[in-house]
Amino acid sequence: MKFANTLKYWVASFALCAWTGNVLAQSNVKTVSSQEIFPPQAEHAHGSSIVALPNGDLLAAWFQGSGERTADDVRILGSRKAKSSANWSAPFLMADTPGIPDCNPVLFLNSKNELTLAWIAVLGNQWEHSILRTRKTKNYNQAGAPIWDWQDNILLKPGEEFVKEVQEKFKQLPELNHGWSAYAPDYDKLTIEATKNSKYRSIGWMTRIKPLVLGEKIILPLYSDGFNLSLMAISEDNGETWKPSLPLVGRGPIQPALAQRKNGDIVAMLRDSGDGPTFIQQSISKDQGQSWSPATKTNLPNTASVEMLKLADGRWILIGNDIHDGRYQLALWISTDEGATWSSKPLYLENDTTKKGGFSYPSLIQDSNGLIHITYSSHFQSGKTIIYKSINPELLK
Repeated sequence: MKFANTLKYWVASFALCAWTGNVLAQSNVKTVSSQEIFPPQAEHAHGSSIVALPNGDLLAAWFQGSGERTADDVRILGSRKAKSSANWSAPFLMADTPGIPDCNPVLFLNSKNELTLAWIAVLGNQWEHSILRTRKTKNYNQAGAPIWDWQDNILLKPGEEFVKEVQEKFKQLPELNHGWSAYAPDYDKLTIEATKNSKYRSIGWMTRIKPLVLGEKIILPLYSDGFNLSLMAISEDNGETWKPSLPLVGRGPIQPALAQRKNGDIVAMLRDSGDGPTFIQQSISKDQGQSWSPATKTNLPNTASVEMLKLADGRWILIGNDIHDGRYQLALWISTDEGATWSSKPLYLENDTTKKGGFSYPSLIQDSNGLIHITYSSHFQSGKTIIYKSINPELLK
């Protein structure tokens, strides 16, 4: 009880602290609510996604098991926070491909309010062999897990246009600044050569961040550890069928987070998996996600995470690890000009000065009442969990 009262004090004074293990992680974001979805535990828990259901419930999903791609017991778990409840339910099973790791769940509603779960089954325990899977239902208002009434794989077949696009976009990128050797062919040439393999182009596309839903059109961001770049799966019929976009090309632009400007341009902010120092990368589409400008580095530091949301009031918010050496800080930036510039001093969802904690892979939504909801991984040696926070955007300054 004493700890609960202390926590309430910090919330009220706008200096919320989340106690995890023996480390006090500081936050200066004014929250309405902040809690662990489940107590920290030994299994690896990561890659959460959150959706606000029409009845006011919140539904979260994440992957959990004894590891990641090399652990065959990894499955997709979920939890529900009923509208009438202050707490999250006990975790329940959302999806499990027997004997194969299931990772990176993404939850979203289409324009018909059908709930979709998209995720990856990691064949051969290699990220680049992953297969996209999806489940859909309208039967999701009861306590516990949704009752899925349809399941399929999302199969994509990028053609020769993929090869041509990668070649052309690499020509538009700046010269590499790192060293080279005659015995070590450079990154660009190896990537271009790999695109000529039709099998490589067709598998290994992975989910991570929620899609951009534009009426019946859904733009689901994907990335490949094989190519170390990104792609969109685009549906024009509420997720019944899917086609690939042209690749989003750069040196390590992965896990795109999407938002659309008033003029129709779609901005992708991306995790930097390229050469260091790492900064959030950016790319823009002027044709509804079909093609993308070469990804270039911004001035925002980055190691592991990017997520973005366009608020109802027109502001954009961006979340990421704003450091070069870990995941112990999770920053929040605000833009008032549709992502052209971002606040020079970010707010912090997490700031562990001991550098022992890991906070990453956020999911970010706004519900119909305007409240912002965030989930993300919290990893300490003493245990792993998923953190949930809600924010009143009027207090987000």
